[in-house]
Amino acid sequence: MRRSGRIVRQVLDYVGGLIAPGVTTMGLERAAERKIRDLGAKPAFKGYYDYPCVLCTSVNEEIVHGIPSDKRVLKAGDIVSVDCGVVLDGYYGDAAVTFPVGDSIAEEVRKLLDVTKAALYKAIQQVRIGNAVGDVSAAVQEHVEANGFSVVREFVGHGIGTKLHEEPQVPNFGTRGHGARLREGMVLAIEPMVNSGQPGTRVLEDKWTAVTADGSASAHFEHCVAVTKEGPMILTE
Repeated sequence: MRRSGRIVRQVLDYVGGLIAPGVTTMGLERAAERKIRDLGAKPAFKGYYDYPCVLCTSVNEEIVHGIPSDKRVLKAGDIVSVDCGVVLDGYYGDAAVTFPVGDSIAEEVRKLLDVTKAALYKAIQQVRIGNAVGDVSAAVQEHVEANGFSVVREFVGHGIGTKLHEEPQVPNFGTRGHGARLREGMVLAIEPMVNSGQPGTRVLEDKWTAVTADGSASAHFEHCVAVTKEGPMILTE
């Protein structure tokens, strides 16, 4: 899983270097698919419940599962969440990053990205033997809400291993001490999805793209993290 995680990170770093005003999300998709295959892995998302692409590219008010398109042209000041999964020798890796497009995004949107990423790392610190899923979930919620943002409730993180989605579910809200206990060898895909406005969501007619109900911006960061005796081990860094 460390190998599959490393490939996911290489793909995200590569795609991140291509993001600029005037680039289409389908352009990112084509580059990512070539990179995944060049690195010897298979895409995890393409064909999963008939999803058509190797990336999810979610722009601005889109939260998750945005489908790449030749018609979606990135503009300066946009943000784009890029979610990528691969499978290598039967084991999955999954991670996401929200990138700014161009050098100047609104200060509130910059704060949204910073807070969402920080919430992910606060959650990762709770990935320890004997802790509960609720400890991970609460760490996200506490940091996000303390900074005036809201966590999405309809979409959650998950266990990951020989399947892309395994138990337990890992919400981005919860109560410390509640939920499944973490045991050595478990791997969690922790993925804060944070809105600058209200937490409400809706899904577009394409049946995939989830957006904020109020049109506010949304950010998404994700890592796969293993539970070990030495503490949390990030597999997608």
